[in-house]
Parts: sequence; C-alpha cells; structure tokens
Amino acid sequence: MRATFISLAFAAAMASLPALAASPEDVLAANKVATDAGWEARATLKVDYDYVGQGMTGKVESLADLRQGLWTDSLNIGPVTEVNGFDGGHAWAKDPSGTVTVQDGGDQRPLAVNDGYRRANLWWRPDRGGAQIVDDGRKTEGAAAYDVLTVTPKGGKNFDAWFDAGTHLLSRVVEVQGTQTFTTTYGNFKSFDGAMLPADTLVSNGDAKYDQRLTVTGATFLPAQPAAAYAMPTTKVADFSIVGGSETTFPFKLINNHIYADVAVNGKPYQFIFDTGGTNLITPATAKELGVVSQGQMQANGAGAGHMDAGITRVSSVQLGKATIKDQVFIVIPLDAMSNVEGVGMPGMIGFETFRRFVTRVDYGAGTLTLIDPKGFDPKDAGTPVPFAFNGNTIEAQVTYDGVKGNFTIDTGSRASLTLNGPFAAKNNLTAGAARSVEMVTGWGIGGASRSVALRGNTLQIGAYAINGPVVEISTDKGGAFTDAALAGNIGAGILKRYVVTLDYGHSTMYLKPIAGPVPDLDTFDRAGMWFNQSADGYAVVDVTKGAPAETAGLKVGDAIVAVDGKPATDIPIYELRKRIRNDAPGTVVTFTVRNSTATRDVKVTLRDLI
Repeated sequence: MRATFISLAFAAAMASLPALAASPEDVLAANKVATDAGWEARATLKVDYDYVGQGMTGKVESLADLRQGLWTDSLNIGPVTEVNGFDGGHAWAKDPSGTVTVQDGGDQRPLAVNDGYRRANLWWRPDRGGAQIVDDGRKTEGAAAYDVLTVTPKGGKNFDAWFDAGTHLLSRVVEVQGTQTFTTTYGNFKSFDGAMLPADTLVSNGDAKYDQRLTVTGATFLPAQPAAAYAMPTTKVADFSIVGGSETTFPFKLINNHIYADVAVNGKPYQFIFDTGGTNLITPATAKELGVVSQGQMQANGAGAGHMDAGITRVSSVQLGKATIKDQVFIVIPLDAMSNVEGVGMPGMIGFETFRRFVTRVDYGAGTLTLIDPKGFDPKDAGTPVPFAFNGNTIEAQVTYDGVKGNFTIDTGSRASLTLNGPFAAKNNLTAGAARSVEMVTGWGIGGASRSVALRGNTLQIGAYAINGPVVEISTDKGGAFTDAALAGNIGAGILKRYVVTLDYGHSTMYLKPIAGPVPDLDTFDRAGMWFNQSADGYAVVDVTKGAPAETAGLKVGDAIVAVDGKPATDIPIYELRKRIRNDAPGTVVTFTVRNSTATRDVKVTLRDLI
C-alpha cells in the first residue's frame, strides 16, 4: 500500500461564477474563488477520515503543508498501520512491518510531488507552482460537462484534472501510478472553517471490488508546522534475533533460477522462494495450516497482464537458519497457483520485510544465504558497491544497457537475465540491429504468461562490471509490471548468479563480487520454442512459437507431453526439461510422446538456436 489511499484536492460551487471557463487561467481562477478566497493566509490542513475499501475498514489521518506541498498520511486499516510522507525532497514510507525507507524509485517521488501540489492547490499561484498546464478542452459525460486540464508539476508527472463546468468543482483526478490508472472522484463538498472541502473521496483503479472510500470526520486548519512534522521518522526495529552471533548461513536450491530455502513459520517447516522483487507472503492453504486469518481484498500485480486477489494477516514468528523474526505482517495470495509453472510447491515467499531487517548475502556459487545483523556488517570484502533506490518493496539500480542509462529492478525472483520494459525499449529504439530474435512466451508471473522478443543483447554495465551478450527479453506485454514507463526493466538471476550478491537495505547498497569458477546454465535460451507447464500427465503445452522447432515438428497448444525420449514425463522435473532444451546442442533430437483428445503420437523436435 502507498499514498494512493489519499489524493486530496479541494473545490466547491458558487452559482455566481461564469458558466464557461475559456482557458486554464479562467478554470483555476474560478476554482479558487469557489473554494476559499483567503487560502493564502492558511498554512496547514489536518483531515481525519473513515476508510472503507478492499475488504477492510479503518482510519486515516492526513497533514498537509499548504505553502510548500509537504504532507504525511497515517493509516490504521485492518490489521496494519502505515505512514507515508513527502518532506519536499524525498518520498518516504513506514511500512506495516515497522521499517522506514526513502521511496525515490519508480514514480514514487513524482507521485508524492503530485499529491503535495494538489493538496496545497499550488496551481492557484501566479506561476502555477512551476507546473506545466495544458487545456484539454471541454468534455461531456451525459448531461455533465467538464473543463479538463493536464497538469505536470515541477518534479512530478502529468495527471488530468476534471473541473465541473457549471459549478467549478474539481470533480476528479485521473493519474497513472505504475502500471495502473487511478481515478479519484470528489463529492459532497462541505464548509470546514470557511473552506469548501470534499467530504467524500473515491479512489478506483477501474475494478469496483478494489474501490477505496474516504469520508471526512474532521478537518482543521492549523498554524505552520515544523519541518519535523513531515520528515521521515527515525525508527529501529527490535523484532529479530540471531542465535549465537551476528549472522547465520543456510543452504538454498536454485530452481528455474529461483532461490528456494527452508523456513519455519509459527514453528511449521516449509520451503519458500526468496524474492527481492516480492514481499513476505503465504498462500491461503498455508494460512489455513497455520490457523491465521486473512483480511481484505487487494489487487496484486506482477509479470503478465492479469492479477490475483490478496489479503493481509499476521504470523507470530519466522525462522530462517538461526535467525528469528517476531510478529510479522504477511500478504496472503494464491501463489500456489504457480506450482505447475515452477514444478515445486509454492507455500510462501520471503521478501522485502525480511531483507530490510538484515544485510542479506546470496552466494550463487556456494548455494548459500547469509543473514547478517546490520550492526555487525563490514562491507570491506563484500565487493563492488552499487547504489539502489526503493520503489515500494522493490529495489532499483541505475545501470547502462547498450549505452542507455535506466533504472532497473534487481530481482532474484526473475528467472530471466535482462528484461527491458516495452516503453523503455521503444523510446530508445533498443530492438534495432538484432541479427536474430524471436517473439514468444518467455516467463510466467502472478498475472499469467509474459511475452517478449528475445535476442542476444549488447553490453549491460552494472557498476564496474560489463556483461557482454546477455539474453535480453524485450517485453511485448499489454499489461503488468513490464509495461511500467517509469522503469527501464528487470535484472534477474540470469545476471545475478554470476556474483556473490550482498544486499544492504539499510544503506541502499548492493555489493557484487564475481563467483569463482564457471557458472552453469549461463546465457542459454530455449532451443525448442514452446512453453509448457506441469500437469497430471506430465506437461501441458500452453504456447508454441511460430516457425520454431516445436511447431515445425507438429506440437500444438493443448497437447499433453506424457514422455520424453521414452521416459515418463511425470518422472522428469519440469525445470530439468526446460534446462535441457536450453543447453542441449543444436541438432539434438528430442522425442516427445504427445497425447491429445484423439491420439497418442511421437513428435521429434530438432533443437536449434532461436536467437
């Protein structure tokens, strides 16, 4: 959750105002008169809300500086508390687990600037608060007419403001946040201390079941507050410990380039995936086993155009090696729906909240994870430092691909090497010059299948390290994480497994040290041209690439692969077969025994390079 719970703006109606605003200046002047002619004398606005939405209820308290656009929101919703803010320089968040981070990655800071701009009504100033404002003309919806302005605050991003043409109320704000478009609608304006404010606010991403409603229970204008009122709080969590020392090391398995390791939740043992692109979560089945109750219904997004419903719960303890964390908030999401993609059980995930408490070392060469108490961490032997920024629960580093700088998510939960977001690749013409490429399903996320144009890429520069010729996937998804225009893309385990990766979340720094010896299964790519998932009979073919060996041999979507080279498919882990068709030499013939609704047949696929 972030500050999308609140997007304040203020407007009101005065019958004496002109019926038609002919320019942005007229629209904003009319809105100012309608709201409060004495706004310049006001310094701070405190608003309290009742919150209803996403299957939860709660309270929200907002404090806004009306002269500089600073703000803080304190939320107590369902089982969580959270605080978000903007101090004029940085966005920040105190997440439900109690840790605090500067939130300057992705579009976090521009969105925080936008929030402050609207709350302070900086568009009323003679210089429009430094914003660029474009008249989008008058638009009608049924009998209603609106004067629409596109506003881009200095340091922010563009949003559309819809003013009722008859009353001059600010009726709604339409704003892209990440990969979603949110519409914030204002209504039921009332006088609070002489100013007309919207008593009702509705925030929607277009799906009514995720709507969030805020109702004002009190609003007060205050004198100017000290800067500390909007500053990022200094907190130290004391909910974790490591038995016998300042660090603990335990083994992990690398499956599909994903990290799996043993954990115990409330004393029960599980194997969880460890994902720097994710959050602490469990599945509904795991929650039931643990006897914990999930609350709420939020929308969870990731790779792929779809989404999943998510709830929130608390667990009393999480044990990782000799480390224990107490009383943790976990997301509840049906991650186990992806077990057929991974070929292993998916009862839960370890993500941001855990990594934020420790310095985490991932030694891909040794196959070990080390959690280090930050007080005992010495970076002198950790490797080359690479700074990163937080974007919610993910981390982003500025790196260079093919001479173009961009902010890339560092994602141990991605099986790929380098994924370029579609908008970034298009803007910088990064598809040009590829000698050979192929468009196909290249991954699977919580939103389902993810498609890309795959090719042998140019140089990726991360800090001091240059990676030549990585496998690059240029996303062609129409929705999901890889359509985010605020990001360049994703650096996955196909790149990271070259290194011992040390993540110091407390100092926003990643350290890279090349591992000793050769790296297995490096820079390889599917030589068959199909995507298959696990099924009761073996594997279900869900996508076949046009012109690839699988299609040429006759494999079709809907086929069930029941044997490979005469061995029952149920005896071959799906990740081992995927690895084989990446690594077996071109010219290798793989015989798939295939069953469909009418017959069983043998299909011989001759592997060849597709990129």
